[in-house]
Amino acid sequence: MQNLIIASTSTIYNGDYLDYLLEELKELYKEAATILFIPYARPGGISYNAYTNKAQTAFSKINKKVIGIHEFENPIEAIKKAQGIFVGGGNTFVLVHALYENNSMGILKTVINSGTPYLGTSAGSNICGVNMKTTNDMPIIYPPSFNTLNRVPFNINPHYLDPDTNSTHMGETRETRIKEFHEFNDRPVIGLREGSWIRVKNNSLHLKGTLSARVFKKDKKPFEIKTETCLNNYF
Repeated sequence: MQNLIIASTSTIYNGDYLDYLLEELKELYKEAATILFIPYARPGGISYNAYTNKAQTAFSKINKKVIGIHEFENPIEAIKKAQGIFVGGGNTFVLVHALYENNSMGILKTVINSGTPYLGTSAGSNICGVNMKTTNDMPIIYPPSFNTLNRVPFNINPHYLDPDTNSTHMGETRETRIKEFHEFNDRPVIGLREGSWIRVKNNSLHLKGTLSARVFKKDKKPFEIKTETCLNNYF
């Protein structure tokens, strides 16, 4: 049993933090009064307290209380007892390093598999794949393993950007980098565009939001999946 929202981003253009997901979050956390927030990814080096307060501001709009995992003496017990979990975005390397440092990766996987509702945005969505190798982040710290939660049968590239034919940027596109990933890995990858998310209920996976997602499979031509599509038909 699984109950997840795997979102590309926490904020869409001109929106407030999590605003575009609030209606979905009402349903996801309908039986949870308190949400355990994992702020380890620390976007821009923000403090755990400041990041947790940001999450609390958003969740107060749907009458939910947020408590940061750093406020507990034992993070493993905090995860075990959580009514709902939210892992925020930031740097995936920092997030994964902290989860392993606190011996929390395994128990997080266990409680999600048992049905504890989970929201992941950006880095928090990246770790829902088998590993974090399709992150966009700089490796500013080295985790003991790239393996993550393996909750879906593909890896995720959040904030996916299409090539801009008018751009003067000479570096690799996201599509190029994912093709490089497939030189060494067989795992399919979904490029999630901003404002898109994957809704997981038990073993059912559906793409949500207003945009399509781009799917990459080793030695295959990439293709688009329309919003509201059941992803189980492709993986």
